Amino acid sequence: MHDERRRIEERVERVHTQRVKPAIYAASVPFEVEAWQAPGEPVPFEEAAAAPYEPFAMDTPWGPPWGTTWFRMRGRVPAEWAGRRVEAVIDLGFVGDWPGNQAEALVHRTDGTPLKAVNPLNQYVPIANPAVGGESVDYLVEAASNPDILANGFAQPTPLGDVLTAGDKPLYTFGRADIAVLDEQVWHLDLDLQVLRELMVHLGEHEPRRHEIMHALDRAMDTLDLDDVSGSAAAVREVLAPVLARPAHASAHTVSGVGHAHIDSAWLWPIRETKRKTSRTFSNVTSLADEYDDFIFACSQAQQYEWVRDNYPQVWARIQESVKKGQWAPVGGMWVEADGNLPGGEAVARQFVHGKRFFIEHFGVETKGVWLPDSFGYNAAYPQLAKLAGNDWFLTQKISWNQTNKFPHHTFWWEGIDGTRIFTHFPPVDTYNARFSGEEMDRAVRNYSEKGGGTRSLAPFGWGDGGGGPTREIMERARRLADLEGSPKVVVEHPDAFFQAARDEYPDAPVWVGELYLELHRATYTSQARTKQGNRRSEHKLREAELWATTAALHAPGYAYPYEKLDRLWKTVLLHQFHDILPGSSIAWVHREAEAEYARVAQELEALTGEAIAALGDGGSRVFNTSPYDRAEVVRTSAGAPAYVEVPASGSAPLAAAEPPQPVTVSGRVLDNGLVRVEVAEDGTLSSAYDLRADREVLAAPGNLLRLHTDLPNYWDAWDIDKHYRNRYTDLLEADSVAVVEEDPLLGAIRVTRSFGKGSRITQTITLRAGSPRIDIETDIDWHEAEKILKAAFPVDIRAPHSSAEIQFGHVQRPTHTNTTWEAARFEVSGHRWVHLGEPGYGVAVINDSTYGHDVTRTVREDGGTTTTVALSLVRAPRVPDPEADQGRHRFTYSLLPGATVGDAVAAGYALNLPLRVADSAGTPEPVVSVDGEGLTVEAVKLADDASGDVVVRLYESRGGRATGVLRTGFPLAGAQVTDLLERPLEEARADGDTVALSLRPFQILTLRLRRGAGVR
Repeated sequence: MHDERRRIEERVERVHTQRVKPAIYAASVPFEVEAWQAPGEPVPFEEAAAAPYEPFAMDTPWGPPWGTTWFRMRGRVPAEWAGRRVEAVIDLGFVGDWPGNQAEALVHRTDGTPLKAVNPLNQYVPIANPAVGGESVDYLVEAASNPDILANGFAQPTPLGDVLTAGDKPLYTFGRADIAVLDEQVWHLDLDLQVLRELMVHLGEHEPRRHEIMHALDRAMDTLDLDDVSGSAAAVREVLAPVLARPAHASAHTVSGVGHAHIDSAWLWPIRETKRKTSRTFSNVTSLADEYDDFIFACSQAQQYEWVRDNYPQVWARIQESVKKGQWAPVGGMWVEADGNLPGGEAVARQFVHGKRFFIEHFGVETKGVWLPDSFGYNAAYPQLAKLAGNDWFLTQKISWNQTNKFPHHTFWWEGIDGTRIFTHFPPVDTYNARFSGEEMDRAVRNYSEKGGGTRSLAPFGWGDGGGGPTREIMERARRLADLEGSPKVVVEHPDAFFQAARDEYPDAPVWVGELYLELHRATYTSQARTKQGNRRSEHKLREAELWATTAALHAPGYAYPYEKLDRLWKTVLLHQFHDILPGSSIAWVHREAEAEYARVAQELEALTGEAIAALGDGGSRVFNTSPYDRAEVVRTSAGAPAYVEVPASGSAPLAAAEPPQPVTVSGRVLDNGLVRVEVAEDGTLSSAYDLRADREVLAAPGNLLRLHTDLPNYWDAWDIDKHYRNRYTDLLEADSVAVVEEDPLLGAIRVTRSFGKGSRITQTITLRAGSPRIDIETDIDWHEAEKILKAAFPVDIRAPHSSAEIQFGHVQRPTHTNTTWEAARFEVSGHRWVHLGEPGYGVAVINDSTYGHDVTRTVREDGGTTTTVALSLVRAPRVPDPEADQGRHRFTYSLLPGATVGDAVAAGYALNLPLRVADSAGTPEPVVSVDGEGLTVEAVKLADDASGDVVVRLYESRGGRATGVLRTGFPLAGAQVTDLLERPLEEARADGDTVALSLRPFQILTLRLRRGAGVR
């Protein structure tokens, strides 16, 4: 037989594209359209309905960036269309090939009822099959003219990312607003052709099935009347029916399709626009559920549900009904799809607490899995936190983006730092916006790593980010692929069903131990430093407010614990931990608003903490220690004078000066407190940090070396830092001034100022305090660079086989060598409050109060010694998607801690991030709880969320070893329970009097619910 593949395939493509598709809508009549441009921000429906409208013609430009235009569309269904499938078809002037991140609209009835959204790949709105002709149609359409921020392929900066700089030039040209007849036979033929063509071209040329489909398509083209596509469509479908009816092979892979609409809670649009995106997409989804009984939609992010509940109650009611029918599946159990690396441990716990509670309260559904398809790596505490929140499975897709190494599994058990394992799946289709194309189905099978062990994978399908979610066309594809030879079998089902079946068939799946490190998007540990600092400050201020509010609730008559305020503030912080806000990968508008929100949160939390402390009574000055460790350190009084004080963990003490072990001396550029001696060089670097206790020099080369690197990644400016950044740099070794600025027996300080680059200026105050080996470097940067990254390096004389970096509820160890591509790919990593380097008998820690990104490298010197260098990433200057990212003022502190164990690093991390607070208070209550036992660390103290008055304490083992000890309460204890994260009982704790016995495995998290006894108000 002659090879006619090219002729047939090209014929089918042309006829399908140029004849069949244009015939899907058999006839149409235009709407009469009027328009009203809303001034400024979006307005409620009632205001828009009462606005003055003006005539509007097709092919007219409309929509300034971030604007809202309301269109009134009126029309009448022609009488001769009676009984046919009639739809409104609206093309706002969609551009590009991305169904999200551009114009979108929500169509309303004139009474305000939302009907359905209009999106680039979902342009229709059903009009009921009219039994009689002449039906009138009257819509009000809210159209958002959101700019396509990435129209230039992420390559060039744009002012469109903020309403303040975007201008007012119209972005779109209106294309179509018609009432049209959907020719159902042609529409189905279009889908038949799509599925068969795509299956054909992705089958091997040697496959008989490919040739069978090809010749069937050729015969179908002979059957099609090009002059009467509608009239011949049914006959063409009959020709194709046999090849569509051939069943899949018995061993065919099974793809579990789950409807999905990945909507970033903010990214290339502000939060206010996400509120509208959710309503539009959810309107589409509930409309589709009415058409397809077999449709199931999985949706995460409780925050988005709450927005719809509060702003679109009719859509909310439809969601509730879909949940009841089993077609809508709340998943994920988190407040938002948060970043996987940067939120603190307690914040991740609260993501689960607030998310799962929302779904239980509003739907009676307890989610069973963690749904995080798009976060930029996943911390090694997740398995334990997920299980403690009642989850059985974990899903992500993002690791498939690895730049260097292909992750070896798609279905596996993920083991966290404490040993907890959770069943995990990475969809081999490698997208969370699947549409069941031939290419996707081929990739899902070809890519699947578990062949021979498992037979199934999951595919989230639907257009995300405002694209409208799943469509009827995708559902029709799924139906055709349910049992089709040459393709995997597609079944639409709940993700819980998939995970149960996958676990049942593959219980001995392989195990991956430790963090899921994404070998890409490493700059998200650093970009938008003020946003990251706002999060860090908020997390610690929330801890502080909860602790002192609990103390006041136990001991201050008349004080009312601020449940609702704390709940609201936690949710604000959790929202901004979304995986494109906290990582710094959003437009300027998002980060401008985030910084303002963090300032508001800080102000409110300061007020709450102040109210709680004041409720304890009036009196002399006291020092309050929110840290879980006893403190003996220098604090400044309200008058600014230094004082050395001793304060118990989670408690307070009078502001009474204690005697430090030894005073600080200042001699030239040398600071000495009897524990360490610090010498500042003329160029402002640390020429020496000598540990007097261990009699050894800590630094192998100048410390606090500021290095300015060129930083232009290959793609994704705000997201990525590529390894070649190391190859071009300037060391900042010219100081404008180096001067002693404080000389006191309790502290000495030297200030270094530098000017560099394009008008940037950095001022650093190097401070040594009495009684502490910690060397603080308070930093103030006025930053005006572009496409640069500033790092601060500490080369220490330690042969460290690995570095340890704090993560949520523990730490991870990473090799300092690059023996394999896996280690080499970790050239930039994340950590929370500290990084530790150690060799047997000695260690050093670098502490910080708001940075996350860092790198650790090692070299062997000519003298045979090893230099291990920690370099903190301080600030970047990407220009896409925010051309002014990180510009301006930054203030933060990082510290060098010589002679530190991991335990010392833990304590110092809390101390730097939770400064001692001086306030007037007469209250002298005991700490709410105190803990005896090395490694036992209290993370949170609060009242139970059910307002029962019980005290909830969350603690963990922080050093990586087994820990035993006792928790003591500062109030009469009536009983104690071990609970899950949602404060539900798991078992009785071992309580005796006012103590609870503790025994924790390495990095174990323990939540205790303590019932108050008599004598507590």
